[in-house]
Amino acid sequence: MRLRKKKNAPLRFERCAEYTVETEGLPEGFYEYFDQEKPLEMEIGSGKGRFIVTLAEQNPEKQFISIERVIDCLVMAMEKAQRKELKNIKFFCLDAGNLTEFFPAECADVIYLNFSDPWPKARYAKRRLTHRRMVAAYLPLLKKEGKICFKTDNRPLFDFSVEEFQELGFRLEELTYDLHNTDTPNIMTEYEERFSSMGTPINRFVAYPTEKTYEILK
Repeated sequence: MRLRKKKNAPLRFERCAEYTVETEGLPEGFYEYFDQEKPLEMEIGSGKGRFIVTLAEQNPEKQFISIERVIDCLVMAMEKAQRKELKNIKFFCLDAGNLTEFFPAECADVIYLNFSDPWPKARYAKRRLTHRRMVAAYLPLLKKEGKICFKTDNRPLFDFSVEEFQELGFRLEELTYDLHNTDTPNIMTEYEERFSSMGTPINRFVAYPTEKTYEILK
């Protein structure tokens, strides 16, 4: 379902300007805004932001980055953080394919991919965030000992992602086809709450890159 375009999104974005960073001067100036000594976690494709904002609220000792290419979604996420007066999260309106232009290598301890666009037609497979082309675009941001957490309600996308990550040499852990029937701690996105309430099972895995991963994607 497409989000209705909001005419006042740019104005609302400006009202939340304290929650974003001017991209000019990045990645060189990245650590002027972030503490290199503190853990940093990022979500690529944050939607309306419930997940990443809740995570930031629950973990004030960590830093968080929310990345979303649709400004109408991003402003809603920023407003959530503003209402909670959070100090440990920043938002960026960027495309996942060019993140290394703005963020330094190995800056993130965790990367979250939640309910990414499945791009179901085969000819669009390279646009999936779990396709090796896209993984190669954002993996440089992850610390060598870091992890990628992926969850989706779309079983074909999940099966594709499992196969793709295994072929890339990732070590997969906590793999489940029914997350809500496990005891794994979980923060639901708006989308997740809606579809799980309808009985749709949620799939999830945690992926750790290995030396093989970096060799393949080099």
